[in-house]
Amino acid sequence: TYQRRVQRYLTYIIFDHAFLPILISCLEVGVLIHIGSDICSKVHLQTMNTESLHVILQQSFSPDAKLRDPAEKTIKNLKHVKSATIMLLQVAAEKQVQFEVRQAAAIHLKNLCREHWVERVSISQVPSSPVSSENDKEYYISDGDKDDLRLNIVEALLSEHEKSVRDLMAETVYSIATHDYPDKWPNLLPTLLQTISQASDHLRVHNALLALRKICKRYEYKSREQRGPLNQIVTQSFPLLLPLAQRLCDSNEHSLEAALMLKQILKIFWSSTQFYLPGDGSGNSVTLGNPQAMQPWFEILQVALVKPLPEACTGQPPLNQPTDVEERNAWPWWRVKKWSVQIMSRLFSRYGIPSYAEDEFKDFAAYFSQHVALNFLGPVCETLNLRPSGQFCTDRVVHLCLSFVDLAVELAPTYKVLKPHLDFLLYKVCFPTMCLTPADTDLFENDPHEFIHRQNSPMADFYDPRMSAITLVTDLVKHRGQDVTQALLSFLTENLQRYNAVDDASKNHLEKEGSLLTIGSLSEYLLSKKKFAQELEGMLVTHVFPDFVSPIGYLRCRACWMVQRFSTVTWSDDGSRLKNLIELVLQRLSDPALPVQIEASKALRYLIGTEGAETVLLPFLPQILNEYFRIMNEIGNDEVVSALQAIIDQFGDHIEPHALALITQLSNAFITYSNAADDDDDAAMAAAQCLECISAVLRGICERPDLYKTLEPQLLPLI
Repeated sequence: TYQRRVQRYLTYIIFDHAFLPILISCLEVGVLIHIGSDICSKVHLQTMNTESLHVILQQSFSPDAKLRDPAEKTIKNLKHVKSATIMLLQVAAEKQVQFEVRQAAAIHLKNLCREHWVERVSISQVPSSPVSSENDKEYYISDGDKDDLRLNIVEALLSEHEKSVRDLMAETVYSIATHDYPDKWPNLLPTLLQTISQASDHLRVHNALLALRKICKRYEYKSREQRGPLNQIVTQSFPLLLPLAQRLCDSNEHSLEAALMLKQILKIFWSSTQFYLPGDGSGNSVTLGNPQAMQPWFEILQVALVKPLPEACTGQPPLNQPTDVEERNAWPWWRVKKWSVQIMSRLFSRYGIPSYAEDEFKDFAAYFSQHVALNFLGPVCETLNLRPSGQFCTDRVVHLCLSFVDLAVELAPTYKVLKPHLDFLLYKVCFPTMCLTPADTDLFENDPHEFIHRQNSPMADFYDPRMSAITLVTDLVKHRGQDVTQALLSFLTENLQRYNAVDDASKNHLEKEGSLLTIGSLSEYLLSKKKFAQELEGMLVTHVFPDFVSPIGYLRCRACWMVQRFSTVTWSDDGSRLKNLIELVLQRLSDPALPVQIEASKALRYLIGTEGAETVLLPFLPQILNEYFRIMNEIGNDEVVSALQAIIDQFGDHIEPHALALITQLSNAFITYSNAADDDDDAAMAAAQCLECISAVLRGICERPDLYKTLEPQLLPLI
């Protein structure tokens, strides 16, 4: 009885403190001690103010669990507290408060606004968390608290110096604007534009630009029909942003504050244009669709890319460029260059190629391809020349510049400009970029798991300059083969022959690895041309077979990769070379270097279907399966599991004796990968592939239903 009363009064007290004496009387009876701490916590929540919240946030960092645990519990229930969002903002914005406490307040504010601003609905337009009882009822921020927060959050953001707190506040603005802008927050844009127009305070201007970018990002991926507010933002803000960007690009402007502001302007431009050119809502892109109106922006992007960034030791501005690579990648002036070439590459690919452009952008595409792209090629090539001339350039900038050049290869006007510089692009830029660096070889030796992850990352196409260099070379051969193919192959052949001719001490292993990578990347083209295809067998025997036993690990790895690229080569002998190749790959399954094992396991997949391969592999099937499971226990890689599946499919008639062991191993691997899947995308993909592999085993024994009974103990837990 007392339990029910206390629980009922506890519900009442949240809404009316008059029930507090009754609740205390119930407690004085001496029952329900086990819920006393919960009651005190909830009562404390109703009397919380900014000072007590500050103390609670401080205590959440305490090493003393007796202080930390109650504080964390109270913070978890802040959603029930009236004005909690305002109090969190006050703590986060107070400069005298300890930084960690301010940061914690900003984090909790962001999370509250993201999770409790409006009711969440699923894609089927029903509440995502159905309410089963009054106790499960979801809480949402009150309209009064929303009004107060909208009124104060922008000013707090504009005056914030600390980057992490500022970014968290900006994310809070984004969360609110997602639901409330423009209808319930009409003064947001005017407030930001007024701040930007008063350009004397760099901090406030930068933070206003940061908030403006968050609003634009709200519509970045919206369809054309849903971008009306973004069109209005562009119409009102770009007349302010353009002259500000022009001032920040001045040759005498070198401050980091200028770089930070310019970076935000370019990010705003990116969010506004990457999918559609802003229009007036009628389908006409009046703001930026006119190429003449865009010309000042093109000039800004060009100036930003060519700005010299000398080393700190020269004493020339901009001063104090970092020497650490990671710090350089994050340095604001390098970020400006990255955004400038990223924007121009995007404009080129989406709007600048006449044959691909939508009808309304045909005129824009013609102007861009004949004027803008031509003018931008010079700065791009200057930037690509930084590394060959001994200067620094970030990987991301190189990647984007190579992507821009790749787009220029197919167009006649831009290729005409590029053609005299093909040797520079191929042999001074692309080939050195494709070769492994000393940092790569160190990673291969000392952190093979990370090396494998980077080499097999599906995101590499979007950031790795090696991938963009490969794409450019293959597209040059594909579209402009008469100008480049023969000379390129002669260059690569000379590298391979020189490697074989010199003594071991003089061999350039990195150059050979890069040459094989280049040849392998052209495999589809070379195999399709008879005059090249007939020479590939000799190239493999002379320059690839010896590398299977090379003392250089990454050359053994590249040899296994070459098998994957040229597995369909026609062998002219009696089959002994193919047999020799299969044996070499089998040996590498137990290579001391894990990256070599991975590539060997993938290579075997390409060989098992060739004529005569089954005869060679079948006697070794148990050992092959054991090697695959050993590799799978070492690292989660979906391509390794996929290769195992191909072997099972190929040898389905011979899988029956190994079915139980296969299912057991695959089940264990699935569980291991699944447990790691939250933090490891590679493991998640490998786990899914394990299920495919299990299905392949079951298909292989489908005519033996009696075996299924023995497999149920392993399979039912997975289901």
